Amino acid sequence: MLDFSVNNPWLVAIALNSILLLVATAIPRKLLTPAGAINAWGLGVVVWGTLGWRGYSIVMFYFLMGSAVTRIGMAQKEAEGIAEKRDGARGPENVWGSAFTATICAMGVAAIKFGWLDTGWESLLLLGYVASFATKLSDTTASEVGKAYGKRTFLITTLKPVPRGTEGAISLEGTVAGIVGGIMISLVAYSLGTISFTGVIICTIAAFVATNIESVIGATLQSDIDWLSNELVNVINTIIGAVVAISLALSLPLLRDATRTAIAILWHY
Repeated sequence: MLDFSVNNPWLVAIALNSILLLVATAIPRKLLTPAGAINAWGLGVVVWGTLGWRGYSIVMFYFLMGSAVTRIGMAQKEAEGIAEKRDGARGPENVWGSAFTATICAMGVAAIKFGWLDTGWESLLLLGYVASFATKLSDTTASEVGKAYGKRTFLITTLKPVPRGTEGAISLEGTVAGIVGGIMISLVAYSLGTISFTGVIICTIAAFVATNIESVIGATLQSDIDWLSNELVNVINTIIGAVVAISLALSLPLLRDATRTAIAILWHY
């Protein structure tokens, strides 16, 4: 029998996201293009349906913070020709470029609930979910703050000075801002009980690693490969963030055992 009660997360997801879609359509300043809004509706339904309000709160925090950061120094960035297109409004390619990896993790959690996947994967998939958004917010924050306030920008592969907005460019201001962005969303996830405090550290490290790898890709491959768009690089970036976080979590017991063994050997001698 179909469940049409308020306890059905999918019905709640459809109703809530439909209301938000109407609000997004009505407000004068658009954060999403029409196609972007429809795709964001689909993303919101999947996230709420699989992870509930906690998972949904994380993606909303990312979206609001990412949109706000994009508008930092907008006039200056527009004058220099390095601002985001469409006045920062997100299209479908931006929605899935940012959230594809997180969606896969969320669907993995749903597979556990249906008994299709071992329950031992749940905490790892939730960690990957958070790490993917931490990576994307870190990347967005580093890029936008660096373009607006970076005093000296260098190509990550050569450390030679390059103009702000150059693919693969890094700056001290942007790097610090990126780390803060990763920490912020990780702490939000921790406050919601989605990850542990150790998970906050893991996600922050994973976001930092993935963001810098993304800069290397931008500096080396992106200009030479026509089909390697910013959105596809974002997908690769978030996959790296999730994989690094899950790998670190799986490695922790081994690191603990190795540390105990080393301490025991040193103590013996």
